[in-house]
Amino acid sequence: MAERQILVTRAWPKAAEERLVAEGLGTVSLRHPDTALSHEEWMAAAESYDAILPTVSDRIPAEFYGAAKGKVRVMANYGVGFNHIDIEAARANGIAVTNTPDVLTDCTADLAMGLLLAAARRIGEGERETRAGGWEGWRPTHMIGKKVSGATLGIVGFGRIGQAMARRAHGGFGMRVVFQDAWDVPEDIRAANGKAEQLGSIAEVAAEADFLSLHCPGGAETFKLIGAQVFEAMKPGAILVNTARGDVVDEDALFAALESGKLAAAGLDVYMGEPALDARFLGHENIVLAPHLGSATEATRVAMGHRAIDNLRAFLAGETPGDLVT
Repeated sequence: MAERQILVTRAWPKAAEERLVAEGLGTVSLRHPDTALSHEEWMAAAESYDAILPTVSDRIPAEFYGAAKGKVRVMANYGVGFNHIDIEAARANGIAVTNTPDVLTDCTADLAMGLLLAAARRIGEGERETRAGGWEGWRPTHMIGKKVSGATLGIVGFGRIGQAMARRAHGGFGMRVVFQDAWDVPEDIRAANGKAEQLGSIAEVAAEADFLSLHCPGGAETFKLIGAQVFEAMKPGAILVNTARGDVVDEDALFAALESGKLAAAGLDVYMGEPALDARFLGHENIVLAPHLGSATEATRVAMGHRAIDNLRAFLAGETPGDLVT
């Protein structure tokens, strides 16, 4: 019987790659140099691999799933988000999909809080001014930002990361936390996570919030969820933070809100169609731009690899993976 063929679509931290090879689950193909698979490579992979370990930067052709039927048995995704995978097509073609929740919660919430602070206190603008030699010294009206302590944080999506953000905001900065989520969150969970108050709609949260932080999943149901109506509901001078998915925000509406002054600033880690970036982003000094760094710490990226390997190992052993999506 031929040995299983396993493809890792992007380079992983060394410790995670070494463990995957050492597990002896099959012949492992690693992606070095670290470049995205082309359309042709994806179609070739459909006929060559029993297991594929993809991640959010992958652009998987629609034709891949049908071509992979009967060959690719599992896609053990490296990452909690899986909107780059067509789940229905995978299911229809007998391909199991897993993801890696939990392990990136804290680091993503840390980054969201960092973006909030950077946008509120104009740290990016100040750093650029200082490096360029443009700082003329302290003065009472120089680069005035927005106070964070005691302000109201609105959260869209109160899952693991949204809850972690609430704890940081309330416990660390004394912020009032309001949120919207599709599920009715029990009082004990709300109390344990920033004494958060659940409101009935995103518009209600936006109207209360000095800062609006997005922690909802991507995909068809949340596509351009944050659009003109939400921005219109926000307080004048509010700030948006997005560490969720780029397609959750209507970027045209975002730019309109920034240009009108309705939105004072934004701290963003994700973008529509990334890594391509709308040129308008570069024209707004009041946007903090991070290159999808939410989970980018050594400990978290290695832990994501371990979680993906655990899921793959369980599936290949005939067990139900702990993080089975479909």
